[in-house]
Amino acid sequence: MSVLETVPGPARRAWRSPAVRMSALAALAALVACADLFAGRGVTGEGVLAVLLGGDGDPLAEHIVLQLRLPRILVALVAGASLGVAGLVLQSALRNPLAGPEVTGVTPGAVLGAVAATGLGLAGWDSPTAVVVAACIGGFAGAGLLWLLAGREKGDPEQTAVYGVLVSAVLAGLTAVVLLVAPGELGSVVQWLIGSTEGRVWQHWHLLWPWAAVWGAAAWLLAAPLTLLRCGDEQASAAGLDPGRGRAAALVCAVALTAGAVSAVGALGFVGLLVPHLALAVFGADLRIALPGAALLGAVVVCGADAAAQLLSRLLVVALDADRLTLPVGALTTFVGAGLLLAVARRRTDER
Repeated sequence: MSVLETVPGPARRAWRSPAVRMSALAALAALVACADLFAGRGVTGEGVLAVLLGGDGDPLAEHIVLQLRLPRILVALVAGASLGVAGLVLQSALRNPLAGPEVTGVTPGAVLGAVAATGLGLAGWDSPTAVVVAACIGGFAGAGLLWLLAGREKGDPEQTAVYGVLVSAVLAGLTAVVLLVAPGELGSVVQWLIGSTEGRVWQHWHLLWPWAAVWGAAAWLLAAPLTLLRCGDEQASAAGLDPGRGRAAALVCAVALTAGAVSAVGALGFVGLLVPHLALAVFGADLRIALPGAALLGAVVVCGADAAAQLLSRLLVVALDADRLTLPVGALTTFVGAGLLLAVARRRTDER
């Protein structure tokens, strides 16, 4: 018997309502955001409350809370939402449950664009606008390469998966070459390679949220074509949809959302790959509901991982007697995501 079956009938029927599930996820997002706000170092919980309540607090505490922690939390929420939506769009358009941004050339391309621009002195971690442009160029280049290789296969999922892994590997190799050519930039680009929310300020937030809102709305408007593409090209054509154009529009949205997230927080492993599966499990196959659900789930995952990474960093500082040690949020999402993916794969193998 499942846990849901033990719930009384009216409550169970209410939980089946998408609005109730959305509200519960929104409340969970607010909860993890509060946890992230109190998880950092430098200001105690009492100091955070004093700043939020408008008391006469320490100017340093006000700066840390209002100028560092708040924008960091907001950027984490929006970046996670962008990756969740991008992953679901890619998996629906390519009919491939493993078609996350990480393994379709989109994230590796965006990282390559950011790293190359930094190595050439055209962008940097503290210049968000230039990084977004560079990441978009790289992301579209990676997706375009995948499109050229797999386009002739008419969206075949297996062929697309193989080409996506190859393209991602090539782009990762090119990123390594850039680092060899410009080794002095290693310290400034490692955050894009791993994924980190450190140093996010209001400038990053003001640039990221309009970008994510526009492309997220565009992805939601594509819910009907994406649903047809999930059924196959033949069914989509029979319904009057041009599969090539529909897939191209979806790819543009996914690349733009991924590039915006990568430019802000770097490559967060497995977020865009696993969050769509959670969204479909919770909200069902109706993408008009599942896409906003993926956005909320992605926000919860990234912001929650950021809070957990900060708490673990504080514990490691005490355990290792180190002056300062920071665990990047991307390292945590990659570690946990890889474990979950392995568990799911082994479970499906056992079921067979």
